[in-house]
Amino acid sequence: MIFSADDHLYMARALQLAERGLFTATPNPRVGCVIVRDGRIVGEGWHERAGQPHAEVHALRNAGALTRGATVYVTLEPCNHHGRTPPCANALVDAGVGRVVAAMHDPNPQVTGRGIELLTLAGIRTEVGLMETQSTALNVGFVSRMTRARPWVRLKTASSLDGKTALANGVSQWITGPAARADVQRLRARACAVLTGIGTVLIDDPQMTVRDFDIGRQPLRIVVDSRLRTPPRAKILQDDGAWIVCSQADRIRCDALLEAGALVLEQPGSDGRVDLAALLTELGSRGINEVHVEAGAKLSGALLAAGLVDEWIAYLAPKVMGDPARGLLALPEYAAMAQCHDFQIQDVRQLGDDLRITLRPAES
Repeated sequence: MIFSADDHLYMARALQLAERGLFTATPNPRVGCVIVRDGRIVGEGWHERAGQPHAEVHALRNAGALTRGATVYVTLEPCNHHGRTPPCANALVDAGVGRVVAAMHDPNPQVTGRGIELLTLAGIRTEVGLMETQSTALNVGFVSRMTRARPWVRLKTASSLDGKTALANGVSQWITGPAARADVQRLRARACAVLTGIGTVLIDDPQMTVRDFDIGRQPLRIVVDSRLRTPPRAKILQDDGAWIVCSQADRIRCDALLEAGALVLEQPGSDGRVDLAALLTELGSRGINEVHVEAGAKLSGALLAAGLVDEWIAYLAPKVMGDPARGLLALPEYAAMAQCHDFQIQDVRQLGDDLRITLRPAES
């Protein structure tokens, strides 16, 4: 399928609009829409929050009577089913548009292709696949949940040049500079949930909230805590509580955490540990698209060893902290290079004095 330069221009604009929902659209996908008639944009819209109108509806309202015969550029196949809002495909048919260009099909296997089919049956020319890679990247968590029944897991680490995350005495503030720390706030803001371990809670007592700007919500905070050692007064339980995930719930400790506003979830695995894969499946069933991990060496290493890390954001500070300092990942000893975990570098950029390296697991 061949798309024109104008097609690319208008879809690029739709993707810009979709990105405006980066922090707020969850658990829905980030979608943008542009309506063009006679060579000019007559309507624009994007999806901001679940329960509110979808991108197409905003754009149609913006365009008004100019929709008839127009071309619609939308970053995701228009829906054809009733959710919290009416179907967008029907709205496009009723508006009398002449052509619909979608960046990608809806990844939900139960509905994919049906929106396009409805439009086609109504006599509307439809085309799919323009800038699909960019749209998929914007909705990587939603795609993961729809196709794998679990969220996209993004691991964040911050270390020195020699791979250390804290001094031997536990001091870690600050390894990276202000620009890197601000970037982490943006990663938290786009996530549906922030995941950490009990070690981090006991040592640092973090809040794990988005603080630098107002997005109208806070990501769900989750603590992997096999033996329910989270103190009821931990900061992470403030501001609407958090989830505490254990392997077996001790009744007295569980009651204290429930009283503090936490939700306690059992996910028993082997050796008294939490089953991390089962936890991710549970999160997917509850509409969690992206999980941002800020944890210590044990949980980070366990996720990596289990093959559950989809993306690794590694902040590297230009300092050396010495051999006794605490390491980055707790992993078993490997006897052969073939056992090592291989990653592909997706992006490298400088933030202040630090480097941010984006990696994904190398395909086997």
